[in-house]
Parts: sequence; structure tokens; C-alpha cells
Amino acid sequence: MNRIVSGFAIDVFNEQVMRERLPADIFDAIMQTRHRGAVLDGAIAQCVADAMKEWAIEKGATHYTHWFQPMTGVTAEKHDSFLTAGPDGQPITAFSRKNLIKGESDASSFPSGSLRATFEARGYTTWDPTSDAFIKDGSLYIPSAFCAFSAEALDEKTPLLRSTRALNEQALRVLSALGVSAGQVYANVGPEQEYFLVDKEIFEKRPDLVLTGRTLFGARPPKGQELADHYYGHIKPRVWAFMKDLDEALWRLGVYASTKHNEAAPGQHELAVLYEECNLAVDHNQLVMELLKATAQKHGMVCLLHEKPFARVNGSGKHNNYSLATDTGLNLLRPGDKPQENLTFLVFLCAVIQAVDRFSDLLRITVSSAGNDRRLGGHEAPPSVVSIHLGEHLTGILQGIVCGQTVEAPASKPLETRVDILPQYAADNTDRNRTSPMAFTGNKFEFRMPGASTSVSFTNTVLNAAIADSLFELAELLEGDPAAERTQGDLSASAEAGTLPLNAAPDETDAAHQSNAAPEESRSNVTSEDACATAGSRAWRWVADTVRAHDRVLFNGNNYASQWRQTADERGLSRVINTPQALLAFLDQKNIDLFERHDILTRAELAARQEVLLEEYNKTANMEVLTLLDLAQTGILPAAQAHVKTLCDNAVAKAAAGLMPSTLEQEALAAADLRLQTLLSAMRELQSTLETLPKKSQPGPLATATAATLLPAMHALRNAIDALEQHVPRALWAFPTYVDLLFD
Repeated sequence: MNRIVSGFAIDVFNEQVMRERLPADIFDAIMQTRHRGAVLDGAIAQCVADAMKEWAIEKGATHYTHWFQPMTGVTAEKHDSFLTAGPDGQPITAFSRKNLIKGESDASSFPSGSLRATFEARGYTTWDPTSDAFIKDGSLYIPSAFCAFSAEALDEKTPLLRSTRALNEQALRVLSALGVSAGQVYANVGPEQEYFLVDKEIFEKRPDLVLTGRTLFGARPPKGQELADHYYGHIKPRVWAFMKDLDEALWRLGVYASTKHNEAAPGQHELAVLYEECNLAVDHNQLVMELLKATAQKHGMVCLLHEKPFARVNGSGKHNNYSLATDTGLNLLRPGDKPQENLTFLVFLCAVIQAVDRFSDLLRITVSSAGNDRRLGGHEAPPSVVSIHLGEHLTGILQGIVCGQTVEAPASKPLETRVDILPQYAADNTDRNRTSPMAFTGNKFEFRMPGASTSVSFTNTVLNAAIADSLFELAELLEGDPAAERTQGDLSASAEAGTLPLNAAPDETDAAHQSNAAPEESRSNVTSEDACATAGSRAWRWVADTVRAHDRVLFNGNNYASQWRQTADERGLSRVINTPQALLAFLDQKNIDLFERHDILTRAELAARQEVLLEEYNKTANMEVLTLLDLAQTGILPAAQAHVKTLCDNAVAKAAAGLMPSTLEQEALAAADLRLQTLLSAMRELQSTLETLPKKSQPGPLATATAATLLPAMHALRNAIDALEQHVPRALWAFPTYVDLLFD
């Protein structure tokens, strides 16, 4: 264990290294930026650059790169050498303040969603001092944001950083009003990453996997995951060696790789990491995905991160575990022993509930992709209706608050195994709900909808922004004048006495407030203790009002059940079936208002993201169709024809020998020919559908047409191929099967 600890983050320019290598005042300035959101003085950057360069060269680095996250969903990097020519022409190493702070890339080569014209190439990368630089493959990696010459965000990091600022500002307002001390509020995230491993040699014989990341055809194997023998099963030595190397590579980079195990499907596995501040967690998840692929290659395997690489077995997701914490160590989503009395917890819990209900369409957008469309709604993933599982006890507490009743949390009880030699332990108050899109799991929310290949940056941007919006609304309420609150109390008492109707119109009530308002000098004498008490009473009412307004999104039952779909429809919850439908809501006015109100994204930046996602969907579908048609024409069709020819040759040979083919043989030949004709028909139909799609259509209408016509035609061709695979002899079949891929 000492070796593990001593080697952890050995390749990271983290706070410990900075403390050792930077002057105290500069180190303190960096920490103020990291932990208090203070503006960083650019003048200190040269000192940081010098220390970073010397450390990196000592560690064997020869180059540096601004490592950023364009709207491709993956990372980008351009490497420059520390080596340069000195004034006398002799080689020296250099890394300036400008090199650290600013880089430049050809922004026209990255998706911009029409924010930029093709000829407008300049884009800037900017050092993110809140995320640690690190060394990988002989280069110093500097986590960076990426923006256009005109300052629009062209990446995933910039909106995330803006959302963390908004969340912190509004959360601190609420905590201050409630008398809770904190200097910073963070969203902490712990992504769980699912993935498949396949043998590299077999992978290379499947062009569909090579080109698209998933199998475009493949018959159901005789054995799948029915016996549940792979889940948590013994890890094969080859995979164990891969996991061991992966752990060590991640630990060196400061990633708290924690849990590893076999997942439900054959060949599927999972890696979970510990919680970190969400910006750092997103960076680290990108590293996880990169190192999964790189490490697999070293072990003669390929890592598949597609959401549905194999039909008819579980797909791969990425559970986004989300919590809120202060710099004082308080988890704002921890219920405590008496959640029914824990106002801070209840306030932030309800802020999440309101956020999810109001902006479920945005959350659905963050998990929308061609790959995830094939996973969501299956029984390995949540349905596409966004709902929250709280558990019966916590739901009961909230319902009690609405009704003005105190519902006690049940005491923990020991789990009775009825085996005396086993140690006793307390069961949790609530079971987990693996079917829920967003489940509360004790002190955090587990958002289970993201796909395995997805960057969780925008998911957490939306969560931060939506929760910040709930907290903003609450803060405005809590920061109201305490004297006015006293007047409100007097009005309520008068109403109960019959002097003011409880159902008074708003203008009547407002007039009564004005006529009975306390004098200015009286309001100025209100103590901070009075203010906190007033804020507390307002907060309790807000909790009750929020539960009453948004309880439709709460559901503790089986989300896979058909009854839930009907119930969700009756509650007015949105049921989105595919990515084009989801993306329609991107530019709804309420969503634009959310992002602009908190200065996270402009309307133009939102429109750009909508266009990028639609184009990605269209290009993915087009690439898959072209690949499938090519493989059907050059590999599947010849195998089917060869099979029919073999059966015909056998019939002719028997006839030449004076033997008539049996009825069974004749039926087999007729069936084989029918499957061949079905294949040809499906190929022709898919090609025709592809050609009839509007070539110059806008991305939205093209995506809608693709989902409505092209994908069904593609599915029909796949069905024809899968039927053939089950009858054509293996010697004639041109490609490895699911048995080869999943049971190596």
C-alpha cells in the first residue's frame, strides 16, 4: 500500500508540487483562484510557467500541449517542444508566461455549429488553473478552455466553469441567509464507466467495429447473459492484467480509480472512481476513456465505449454520481440522522427536484446521441422519461411537510440473516432503484442516463445551471426584508381573525403590506438572528411549495413497467423517443433564459451546440449505412450466394447419381433462396432510402427524416443478415460472430 500511496499523482503538477516549487504568495494566489474563485493575476503566470517547465523536464517531458475538449466529445491536443534556439543560435529550453496562458488552434477544423465561417480559423486555448497539469507520453498536458476569436465557447469546459461559478454564487446566498458558514460550494462528481473488451485480432476482422464502434449485424449467440454468471464473476487473467496496468496508469495521473468488476454482459466491465470537484472529475473521465483504449491496445485488446456495440446484450452507460459540498466539509445532500429536521438538506434536495422537473428536457438533451438511442429504454438502462427516485421514507417526509405533519425517519435496523456466525449490520432505510433515471442513493444523486462514450461535461453544466436557478429563486425569497416577513405574519393572523381574507387578491395583499409596513428605522434594527429565523420560516414554506409543485417527477416504482409510461403521460412528463426529438427543445425560451440569466451560454452558443449534435447524429447514421451496405455487398451477399450454390450443386450431384433430392433438401434450398432474396430486397430498400433523403436539408429536418426512414430500413437489412448468419455455414461466413467476439 505504501508503494501505491507514494506513486499516486506522481506525474501531476498538483497542489503539493506547487507548494514545494512556488513562492508562498504565488501559491496562495493560485489557491485563492481554485478554492475561492478569485481572479488570477496574469503577472504570476511566468513564475508558474518556470516551475512547471523545470518540473516537467525533470520528469522527462520534452513537449507541452494545451489539452482541451472541443464539441467533438473527445479531447484535442497540439504538442510544442520546450526546445528552442537561444540568442546565439544554441539550443535552450523555454516556456513562457504566454505559452502557459494562451495557445492557438485552427478553430475552423473543429465543430462550431455555424458560430464561425470556414475561413475564420483563429481559436484560442486558455490555461485552466483549477485543474492540475500532468505528464503523459513525454508531454506536459495543460488542461485548457477553448474559445473562438469572437469569444464564444467552442468547447465543453468553458460552459462547465461558468456553471460552477453560478452554482457557487447562488448556493452561498442561500447558505448565508440560513446562517450556514461556507466560503465555497462545489458540485462533486464520480462517474462510473462501463466498457467492453474484445480481442484485437478478431476486432480487426470486423470492419463495422473498426469504422463505427459497434456491430452493424450479428446473430444472437446461443449463450448470452441469461445465467448472470459474468456479472461480478471471476476476472480472466488477461483482463486482470489489463485492469492492473490501467489502475496504475490512472493513479500516476491522480485519478482515484477505485472499483473494478465484470458487468452483466459477456466481455463487459466497469470502472468507478472516487468523487472529485466536477471540473476535475470531467477532465479525469476523459483521461479514463483515453487510457482504457491505450491500455487495452498494449494487452492485445480493443476497448469499445459505444453505448450498444452488441445487439441483444446489455449496453454501456456512464452513471453520473452528483453531490453538493462546501469547503467546510459539509455534504449538502446528506440527510443526517433526522432529515425531517435538517432544513439545509431539505432545501438543497428540493432545489434538485425543482431543477430536474423544470429542465428535464435539457437533461434528456445531454444524454442524446445515436449510440445512446439504442440503449435508453432497454432493460439495461433507464427509460427516456426523466424522473427521480427518493425512496419511500424520504418521500414520506416530504409529503408530511406538505401536509404540515412531522414524519420521523425510521431507525436503522439490523439485517437479519439468521446465520449466527455472520456479523450483524444495519440495513439502509431505502433500497436502490436501478431502473430510475435519477436515484437518490443516501447522500448523492445517481444520474444513470448518460452513455458510455459521452463526455459528462454538459450533463453537469445543465445540473449546475438548473440547480443554481432553483437556488437563485430561493435566495431572492430568503433575502427579503425580515420586517416585511413580520408584517406577513401579522397579516396571516388578521386573516385568521377574519379582518383580512385568506384568498385576498395579490394587489389587495400588497396594499395591506404597504399600509402596515414597519417604519424604516424599525427595519434597520432587525438582528441577524431575526433574519435567519425569518429566512428559516420562508425556507420551510418554500420546501413545501416546491414539493407540491414538482412532486410529479417523483417515482419510486419500477420504471421499466408499462404502467409507468401511462402514469408519466398522465402526469405530463415528457417522453422523448430519439435524439432528433430531444434536440428540438434546445432553443425553448425557458432554456435560453436559464443559460443567459446565469451567464453560462448565449442563445448563439446554444444554437451552435444544437447544430453540432444534429450534424453528429446525421453523420453517424450516414457512416453506419454506408458501412453496412458495403459489407453486405462485398461480404454477406457472396456468402449467401455461395450457400445457395452449394445447395444447388448438391441437388444436381444427387440427380446425376440417380437420386432425387429429398423434400427437406428442397425446402432448405427454397428457404436459403428466400433469405437471399430478402437480403437483396433489404439492400435495395436501404440504398433507395439513403438516396431519397434531402441532401441539402437543414440538420434538424434531416435528422428527423433519418430517424423515421433510414434507421428502420437499416434495421430491416440487419435482420436479413442476422437470419442468414444462422444458416450459412461458418466456413462461408466472412466475419467473426458474436461467439468469437464475446467469448474469447
